[in-house]
Amino acid sequence: MIFNTGAALLDTIVLSVVSKESQGTYGYKITQDVRIALDVSESTLYPVLRRLLKDNCLETYDQECGGRNRRYYKITAEGKAQLEMYRSEWHEYVQKINTIIEGAL
Repeated sequence: MIFNTGAALLDTIVLSVVSKESQGTYGYKITQDVRIALDVSESTLYPVLRRLLKDNCLETYDQECGGRNRRYYKITAEGKAQLEMYRSEWHEYVQKINTIIEGAL
């Protein structure tokens, strides 16, 4: 994608991906799901996950998988509220951009 990806958009996409899994999901899977929309690396997403943890939008738990611990991320109530705000803002933003791009001005 040629358009810049800001922190708010990354947060929105990550929260949306994590919110789809009621039991949580792990970092590599989050990266794969985000890559459907954006070309990002794990090294780009882990700071996003840490920020969302710090902001109490996500919580973690570890679970054994194949003899190793796997860290799972789960959205919190605060994260759900943040995601709803982002979704609302996103729809308004898209409408304004589409109005300009599609020549309705």
